[in-house]
Amino acid sequence: MALSEIYSTSLSLLTDLYQLTMAYGYWKQGMAEREAVFHLYFRKHPFGGGYTVAAGLEHAVEYLQALKFSDNDLAYLSNLKGSQGQPLFEQEFIDYLGQMEFSCDVDAVPEGTVVFPSEPLVRVRGPLLQAQLVETPLLTIINFETLIATKAARIKEAAKGDTVIEFGMRRAQGIDGALSAARAAYIGGADATSNLLAGQLYDIPVRGTHAHSWVQAFETEEDAFEAYGEAFPKDSVFLVDTYNTLEGVKRAISVAQKLQPKGFVFGGIRLDSGDLTYLSQQARQLLDEAGFHDTSIVASNDLDEHLITHLKQEGAKINVWGVGTKMITAYDQPALGGVYKLAAIKDGEWEYKIKLSEQLAKTSNPGILQVRRYYNQERYLADMIYNELEPLPNTPQIVDPLDVTRRKTVEEGAKHKELLVPVFQKGQSIYTLPDLPSIKAHTKTEISRLHESIRRYMNPHSYPAGLEGNLHQFKLDMILKLKGKSDK
Repeated sequence: MALSEIYSTSLSLLTDLYQLTMAYGYWKQGMAEREAVFHLYFRKHPFGGGYTVAAGLEHAVEYLQALKFSDNDLAYLSNLKGSQGQPLFEQEFIDYLGQMEFSCDVDAVPEGTVVFPSEPLVRVRGPLLQAQLVETPLLTIINFETLIATKAARIKEAAKGDTVIEFGMRRAQGIDGALSAARAAYIGGADATSNLLAGQLYDIPVRGTHAHSWVQAFETEEDAFEAYGEAFPKDSVFLVDTYNTLEGVKRAISVAQKLQPKGFVFGGIRLDSGDLTYLSQQARQLLDEAGFHDTSIVASNDLDEHLITHLKQEGAKINVWGVGTKMITAYDQPALGGVYKLAAIKDGEWEYKIKLSEQLAKTSNPGILQVRRYYNQERYLADMIYNELEPLPNTPQIVDPLDVTRRKTVEEGAKHKELLVPVFQKGQSIYTLPDLPSIKAHTKTEISRLHESIRRYMNPHSYPAGLEGNLHQFKLDMILKLKGKSDK
């Protein structure tokens, strides 16, 4: 479902004020239509991991397709005042915005693709003013959804094939956070969500049980289970820890046995507190002794990839994981830190741009960049960021931008593919958006093509990704030249 169906109002003002003030400045200087290139990328993997899962492109496409300042938007901008009470923007500029139609080229990495630091996830090329204006919304969309998809992928990896359900809506950062995170979690590997609106909007499978209040509303725990079982004879999962967990398991078994002659199917029990390893082992034994070998044990209670891994190592008998707060909020790292940087601007000829910093990681990369991924039949081997306008050597060398001693030479004729694919040409969408199950399947395939050492949670191995050797040298020369000017 398109963003315009969720948000009936225009989203053109979903941006920072400084994007409009810069746009106004470009317009005043006669620079608005100069061709420019920006790249959206991140500098460091989230969660201390070895890979990141790209997400959010569909929402970014829908945003750009609908980018048009409405009459209400223009009226609001017309009424903004400067510090001295004067109109912040000239009316002629407001009129310019009202007539503006998005006309940029956009290339992007498909959702579900594994990506690495400094690699452009999105490249925007077009009129400087337009390419600048879309910075904040693109970052808003791509940063968050990429972060959640990556967290979900890590959790699904930890579950080792078990079912993972996204349970976090009540802890999400607001309505939009709950919706976009549920979608991103599904891309990353979650099998279902408890969020009904996300299920409706994105056709994600929905799953759920009942709360402690259901049990508390009845005279006894048995009454609560029996009433729920009669209401959902084929879809009952009983929450058993309201009073005493193992006694709750026994009562759930008793109710299931009582309802079996009526066609009742005992779907599962849920554990939401206590020693999950011990309780799940004891519960499994009780269920198996009663003949309920196929009855699932669902666990919730502040789970993440680390706790799931620990529980599995301890021998927990859990096979469905309801993960809430720590997935929906990316609890241990609530922001990806993606950036959007100008890399080239045209004034007759292309002039490459670079942003310097005292921190090497914050120095941007110049050029009109593409990412080439090298692979063999089983694995991804390396990624190379290169300037599309410059010829490549037959055996290119990849240089780690943060450690120039780390280099990898690519064999001549190595299999490869380009990661950035055309999405918009001259403002017209040319990309066929895949359905959500296809994106989810793509994520699974992508992660499977990474070496296990890159996929581990603690101290993962670094995947070879960096700048093509000539681009690295060009960047270094630019840095030295600019530093020389600033030292004078």
